[in-house]
Amino acid sequence: MTNKNFVFTILFLCSFLLAYPQGVASTPEYIKELTSNWIGPRFDDGRPKVSDALLKRLKGIQMEEAWGYLRGHGFHNQYEGNWQIIHPDSVMTGRVVTAQYMPLRPDFKQLIKIKGAQENRDTIGGSNSWPIEILQPSDIYVADGYGRVIDGTLIGSNLGNAIYANSQNGVIFDGGVRDLKGLRDIKGFNGWIRGDDPSFIKEQMLTSINAPIRIGRAIVLPGDVVLANRYGTIFIPSHLVAKLVLASEVVGLRDQFGFQRLREKTYTPGQIDTKWTDAIKADFRNWLNQYPDSKLPMTRKELNDYMDTQN
Repeated sequence: MTNKNFVFTILFLCSFLLAYPQGVASTPEYIKELTSNWIGPRFDDGRPKVSDALLKRLKGIQMEEAWGYLRGHGFHNQYEGNWQIIHPDSVMTGRVVTAQYMPLRPDFKQLIKIKGAQENRDTIGGSNSWPIEILQPSDIYVADGYGRVIDGTLIGSNLGNAIYANSQNGVIFDGGVRDLKGLRDIKGFNGWIRGDDPSFIKEQMLTSINAPIRIGRAIVLPGDVVLANRYGTIFIPSHLVAKLVLASEVVGLRDQFGFQRLREKTYTPGQIDTKWTDAIKADFRNWLNQYPDSKLPMTRKELNDYMDTQN
């Protein structure tokens, strides 16, 4: 390579790095690429803004229904279970803000601190506060702490209060927390965690915000929507939420119909628990027509339009 070509190559690489700087947080452009199937409003950071109305409806969906819908659409790696839950009887839904943590490496930690300062983040305290500072109402802070609990406590009650103040929601951590009693005392806050320990976070560092992460056996993207209950957590691509909710609500109505007819002994278990005959399908449609609009989880038009597309 000639000196002229060498200089040209160096200048090209420098201009490329300046044009595409790598920071702690993903750029809005990258998040939009990750979630390109979403059509609708977005936050300033690029994450899809799934409506609060859909988040509320999602709370009524059974885990198996959501899981089955995603599997049917080719998303086989969106569920994770085996959690310690702060308030097991509560259901939590929300939009994902992701964070990734790794074992501490001094040179990388210094770079993260420099990048954080360039992004106008608070470099006086710990970097584990950075994801909390950007939370919006109805967000859920989801962190890959690689399962570490001892010396891997990502928050205590102080940060827990800050999380709830910003999001009115909780956390899902593949990692640990400290001051569990204090976290339990925060009204409305909840958490799906791997465990708790009195130790402070140590030899662990934040490496990215709003990048793809792994939570157990699930892959999670920023802007995904979470359904979390006592039976586990499921991470739903934003562009599938509306269709998943409606389809799952219809499955719920279908189950109500089947249970009622079984109690009435109109059909046998074998007839209900297999592919329905045309007569049962017609009976179900008639049952739906008599179902009170005020008790439907969706609008009557949404239900009718959906049923018109089904066999």
